[in-house]
Amino acid sequence: MPGKREEKKQRTRQAILEAAIALFTHKGYSQTTVADLAHAAGIGKGTIYTYFQGKSSIFLAFFEEQLELFGMAITEADSSSKPLLQRLVAVYREEFRFIIRYPEFGRILMRETFFPRDLDSSLLQRLDQRYIDLLVPMLKKAQEQGELRRDLELTLVLGHIYSLYAIVVSAWFRGRLSTEEDILLALSALFEQALAGLAPPEHNPASPL
Repeated sequence: MPGKREEKKQRTRQAILEAAIALFTHKGYSQTTVADLAHAAGIGKGTIYTYFQGKSSIFLAFFEEQLELFGMAITEADSSSKPLLQRLVAVYREEFRFIIRYPEFGRILMRETFFPRDLDSSLLQRLDQRYIDLLVPMLKKAQEQGELRRDLELTLVLGHIYSLYAIVVSAWFRGRLSTEEDILLALSALFEQALAGLAPPEHNPASPL
């Protein structure tokens, strides 16, 4: 039956992804071979290429899933009339929830974002651009609504915001923040401080969550 075949394909794909996360974490991305992935997933080496072009595309699959959820969170947040501060916290809350689901992926992603070692630069640039394309429209809308200065370079603003998010995620990995509530409070405080310096003098971006 088609349904059973599709279920088997999904299970195989998930097995490959889980094997990748485990091996990338313990052996490192560059030291992990396709043969290693196949053995860990309990499938033949050729089967890997039925689902993925190679290791980079496996890593990209995780990022694409994150981006899909991230995009949905942006759409939902942008459809509300809440201040930019609350919209940003809501969006990055969903990204953090993805990190909770795949903490090993999160570690690799954060490392490769700031200190690229294993992934090729062209792949990282493509990932960065897709991330920028998702968030910049939200920031443009904030400019139009007077929540951000119009003279700001929005890619730099995005870099500022992401760096604050990375600080919070790092604190979670180190055990300094332990709950989602801790994360939300930290994100809100850091984003509020940033927005206070980015908004026009007459605008107050802070609003209770």
